[in-house]
Amino acid sequence: QVQLVESGGGLVQAGGSLRLSCAASGRTFSTYTMVGWFRQAPGKEREFVAAIRWIDDNTYYADSVKGRFTISRDNAKNTVYLQMNSLRPEDTAVYYCAARGFGYRNYALGENYAAWGQGTQVTVSS
Repeated sequence: QVQLVESGGGLVQAGGSLRLSCAASGRTFSTYTMVGWFRQAPGKEREFVAAIRWIDDNTYYADSVKGRFTISRDNAKNTVYLQMNSLRPEDTAVYYCAARGFGYRNYALGENYAAWGQGTQVTVSS
């Protein structure tokens, strides 16, 4: 059974940066097809942020974060990162990483991901 643990959240001013980490234990990320980041703000539905396809490193982003966020991985550390630059107050949310066991289509749908972390809070002040 895999465990995903997010870290790196915190409070930052608008325009600042944070790097989130998602570390896996119990199973390596290479046995999954994709790893994604999602977020949920208070009173809002969970939304897709970014994903990386393990077989070829292809990356996918929500329009709202494209050009500001970068998803990457470190195979040796079994960790996936989300570098977040030019943060805005509307980026405030709990950020979750998730791992997908098979397939690549509809990567923005959370129900396609089998394993989830507990989340890390990101707060961007104006």
